[in-house]
Amino acid sequence: MMEQDHRSLLAELGVNLELHDQLLAYNTRQFERTHLSQRDRPAAMELFDRAFHATHGDRVAEIAAYRRKGGKSIGTFCIYVPDEIALAAGVLPIPLCGGSHWPVDYADKMFPREICPIIRSTFGMAFSGTCPYKKLKDAAVGETTCDAKKKAWDLMGFTVMEVPQKKNDRDRALWRGEVREFRAFVERLSGIPVTCESLRREVRRQNRKRTVLQQVNALRRESDPPISGLDALLVSQAALSMDVDAFIAAADQLLRELHDRLDHGISAYETPGPRILIAGTPSPMGNAKVHYAVESSGMRIVADESCTGSRYYRGLVDESGETLEGLLDAVADRYFTIDCSCFSPNRERIDNLVEMVDTYRVDGVVQNILSFCHGYNVEAKAVEQALQKKQIPTLKVVTDYSFEDMEQLRVRMEPFREILQARIPVQTGGIPGTRS
Repeated sequence: MMEQDHRSLLAELGVNLELHDQLLAYNTRQFERTHLSQRDRPAAMELFDRAFHATHGDRVAEIAAYRRKGGKSIGTFCIYVPDEIALAAGVLPIPLCGGSHWPVDYADKMFPREICPIIRSTFGMAFSGTCPYKKLKDAAVGETTCDAKKKAWDLMGFTVMEVPQKKNDRDRALWRGEVREFRAFVERLSGIPVTCESLRREVRRQNRKRTVLQQVNALRRESDPPISGLDALLVSQAALSMDVDAFIAAADQLLRELHDRLDHGISAYETPGPRILIAGTPSPMGNAKVHYAVESSGMRIVADESCTGSRYYRGLVDESGETLEGLLDAVADRYFTIDCSCFSPNRERIDNLVEMVDTYRVDGVVQNILSFCHGYNVEAKAVEQALQKKQIPTLKVVTDYSFEDMEQLRVRMEPFREILQARIPVQTGGIPGTRS
């Protein structure tokens, strides 16, 4: 069933159906404009198209059914919140980051306009009565990755995990303590203890999810990628919102088809334009504007360095721990490797990004920075300087979720593409014709 089949449930959850219809219509128009405008998409992408719509329909019904059976759920806003531990305690994590421009004006009742679109979109849905998850969560968990988020959590009374701002031994110790406090929090919420066995089970499931994401994205290294950047982004967005096992099954089906497309020489692109890496801020479900601007301008996005890209699936949790304490440390240590711009110094992120540029044979980098995201906006200079040493051109785009500046983006994309296209024959001898 799609979202229109769940109106009675949405009404029961207190959703304003009239405004919700407007939100869905807006989101559908943008989705048709971006993803559905592509040619010859893999057939399995229909599973992820459904996941896009299910966030306001079938997935809501799944979570409601889980809660009717006594299950608990929490809203989360960042990839630092360890899903493994929540699930091991029988608590279902629900990612709440908004990716739609439609509700942002409703957030002005509480927040200033000069904050990032993620906060405005997320809370705009809550204040407009269009968020179906408002009454489907027992608590919300935030984190300290930016000042605007921290103050929003204070206003809304959320539970907060402290993410250290450095990566020394004492910072690691602090983070391990935060992870243990989170474990105690979800245990109190559900009344179910996290055991070594339950945590190991969930670690394996999350590792499997990360592994299939790694496998899908590894195919983008090919000379003729079988999946577009737009569709690869949608797969990562769906990984955050779908049931874990359902996502793994869908991704496995997609992988089989992508390998078949490679075997038959089927590319996601009509022409072999420059290979682009998107770096910077996340693109939550519903936001694919910059990806669309890049690919509709004749370039190919072959890698994503963001929280809805490599930052989400890079690195697995060590499963070898034989005790609960050992597994808790392993979970904490894996999440501690996430290279958010909140860290200082942040050489780890620069090193990871440079490695991706080499691995994916990138011709140019587009830095996608959400408006008022000062961490990534300032750090963009360090990224630019590191890539200058490798003679990799960069383009920084600072924007929000609105499509009002699409033509301005295209005006900037086209000369960037021309610069890269002119360099390709000189630097690489043309687009490689052999599979990596």
